[in-house]
Amino acid sequence: MAIEHKEIKIEEKRLGYTNEWLHKELLIIDKNNKELTDKIGVLKKEARGRYNEELEMAQKLHLVTSKNLQKYSEAAPKPYFARIDFREFRREIESFYIGKFGLGDINSGDEMVIDWRAPIADLYYSGTEGETYYEAPVGLVNGILSLKRKFLIKDGELKDAFDEGINEIILKSTTTESDGNALIDEYLRINLEESISGKLKDVVATIQREQNEIIRAEKNSPLIVQGSAGSGKTTIALHRLAYLLYKYKNRLSGKDILVVAPNKIFLDYISELLPNLGVEEVKQKTFEEIALEILDIKGKVITKDKKLSQVLENENENSVKYITAASKLKGGSGYRSVMDRFIRYLEKADAEVLDIKVEEYIIFEKKEIRRLFVIDLIKFPLNKRKDEIKRYFKLKLNDKIANILSKVDFTYEYLIARVKKSMEDGSERRIKLTQIYDERDFRKKQIKGDAVKAFDNYFIEWKHGSNLDLYRYLFNNEAIFLEVTDNKIPEKLANYIRDGINNNLVNDIVDSDDIAAMLYLKFKIDDVPEKYKFKHLVVDEAQDYSIFQLLVMRLMATNNSFTMVGDVGQGIYFYKGIDSWEKVIEEAFEGEGRFISLTQSYRSTVEIINFANKVLIQQKNSLKPAEPVLRHGKLPEIISYESNKEFSEKLDIIVEAIINGGKTSVAVIGKTLDECKIIKETLKKWSKFQWDVVKDTDKKLKLERLIIPSYMTKGLEFDCSVIYDCSNKNYLDNELDKKILYVALTRALHEEYIFYNGKLTNLLV
Repeated sequence: MAIEHKEIKIEEKRLGYTNEWLHKELLIIDKNNKELTDKIGVLKKEARGRYNEELEMAQKLHLVTSKNLQKYSEAAPKPYFARIDFREFRREIESFYIGKFGLGDINSGDEMVIDWRAPIADLYYSGTEGETYYEAPVGLVNGILSLKRKFLIKDGELKDAFDEGINEIILKSTTTESDGNALIDEYLRINLEESISGKLKDVVATIQREQNEIIRAEKNSPLIVQGSAGSGKTTIALHRLAYLLYKYKNRLSGKDILVVAPNKIFLDYISELLPNLGVEEVKQKTFEEIALEILDIKGKVITKDKKLSQVLENENENSVKYITAASKLKGGSGYRSVMDRFIRYLEKADAEVLDIKVEEYIIFEKKEIRRLFVIDLIKFPLNKRKDEIKRYFKLKLNDKIANILSKVDFTYEYLIARVKKSMEDGSERRIKLTQIYDERDFRKKQIKGDAVKAFDNYFIEWKHGSNLDLYRYLFNNEAIFLEVTDNKIPEKLANYIRDGINNNLVNDIVDSDDIAAMLYLKFKIDDVPEKYKFKHLVVDEAQDYSIFQLLVMRLMATNNSFTMVGDVGQGIYFYKGIDSWEKVIEEAFEGEGRFISLTQSYRSTVEIINFANKVLIQQKNSLKPAEPVLRHGKLPEIISYESNKEFSEKLDIIVEAIINGGKTSVAVIGKTLDECKIIKETLKKWSKFQWDVVKDTDKKLKLERLIIPSYMTKGLEFDCSVIYDCSNKNYLDNELDKKILYVALTRALHEEYIFYNGKLTNLLV
């Protein structure tokens, strides 16, 4: 269906008008912002540190104008990316232009551009032409959708435009009837062809229908997304946060959200996406970081990446067996049961209370203390019960002390009466009575002070202290250990774990596998601290966490508001990670949760995804292979080499071709960190390019030319990836190597090269 020339002109005219309007708005906002800045400076001088209501109002307005200035400035090169035409029933047809930010006229209040998160924008992502509806705060809005149009705008100039209905270029069209209509989304293809420029970027213009369903899903229910490599699950999870903050802006802020990422490099990679979407103050941490922060533990951490390195690089099979067995035990729901039994043991011991006394006087009886602890406050964590009992008793403490002091008075009144009765009035009797009065007053003062000390000390001694000490106590007290484990942990494995915990303590080291249990003890004994109760949690690469870790994180999410994205096909931490989302729903979320699967892969070319799927289908998880869309490119190339010099020379040729092709990032992927260090030395000697090794301790990611361990590439993407030594000696026919190789093979956007020395791995034959 041809597009009339006049319609093209209309779009150009509309964009020109929007650009002019936006320029004027920016001048007004900038002027207002500068005036407020000057006003604040004057008011601060006048206030001289004192509270000033006018100053406070000016600062609040300045915050608004500053945000508007930033938003409108960012929107200027590309104010919108789509248009929809929609007619509500019994109303006229309207055109809505959709952008990354909602843009309104400051004077008239008219909305010039609709925010992509607005209810009506849902029609752009998920609506179909014809009769349809969208869900607004007032209810369902029914009508007819007659147009969905997409724009490629750069630096304020309209480059191309597409109608979704026919998927053809409608601006600068050079196609002829013989070309036919391509059965692809040309708009999406063009966006995906771009080179990776650095950090993860927003995709508001190209969100697909199945992705939109995830973004706009209900907040107060666990959402689990199984996404194939390149399906955009990380990007979509973060866009979901931006949507939730928009929809619930009166009840939800960035400070109410926690994003849990696999490592610091990944955090750096995603660091710009949320700010680019206008989202601020979201806490983004690794699980180890947030856990140690809550536990207030300092020291080195044996991360999951370090442990995986031990597994991959350790030639002692017996040692590997114990490492993986300990990780599996500590990550399972059975380990949670051990902690629950330990808590019940502590609770039983805590219930054996004594009276709170001062001298021979009882301030609070043990019977009352036990009743409050065991019955009335049973729903509270152990230490919180004690805090509540203390708070309740504190209200009665003065009366209790006063009652004791009255008893002291009564005792001394009896002594005074005896003296008065037995001694004649005179200096001797007066001296005696003065001594008794002084003794009484001193004792009352002493009892009052001692009563307060006894009260405070009682609760100090009753409360449990360090969770690390408690955890160590569990393993080092044989009687308790056998009781709470029901003697089901093999003795040798128990000794291995005990020795590890004790050695780590001496060396100020924390094993990440122990953190979930310690955090669980913290929450069940002290409760989740208020500042770590989040209104929504996002966990990325969720397949790499244990059931126990996910369960603990869930305790930090109020109302079960939880988004979890991952891919069991990339579950390289096989000894503790997730192999079944059904098991996660059942054991970590008590049967509650919505599961969505994404199989379309947008990252790589058809050729790269089909090549990687050869390895995926050999895994035991029976996952549906990723479905590549849209883009074709070069077939992955398998290259043999006989020496490190030959590898380096061939790599340099690839790098030069990538750079000449307008792309930037090339990653050489080694299986382990040790292998990456060998690659670094090789390239330092033979390559003419500069290469950087990525380590698990790094906080920043440079994407131009890097050498990176396979297990650290998850979630990342590169223009070109080079797999080092994919030989049958390096990548064996086992489940772990299948997962690691699949991860490595799904990182490239455009080109992929597989090098091997000797014989190619059987996984690719």
